[in-house]
Amino acid sequence: MEDERVRVIHTRVPPGETVPLHTHRWPSVLVILGWSECVRRDEKGEVTYDARKAGPPPAPDSATWYPPLPPHTLENVGTAEISTINVEIKVDFPPKQHSF
Repeated sequence: MEDERVRVIHTRVPPGETVPLHTHRWPSVLVILGWSECVRRDEKGEVTYDARKAGPPPAPDSATWYPPLPPHTLENVGTAEISTINVEIKVDFPPKQHSF
């Protein structure tokens, strides 16, 4: 779902798969439905995040705030599917007049 205010993305990454280079332009709320060890790389292939070194994994059905992310890939290096819902808040949209 996407409109001028939000973009909602349901991402599923099976074990061994890599999501192609992409970006998240806006800050967001990330809801964790399922988690696995993963590695995020920038457009040059440099590791910017490695879940295996990041401490305890997020709990299922938890939510966290995410800043905008520059171009990156995401590789699922674990044994379970990654499943998230990302609600991006388009902070640069013009205010809308409401008639309630």
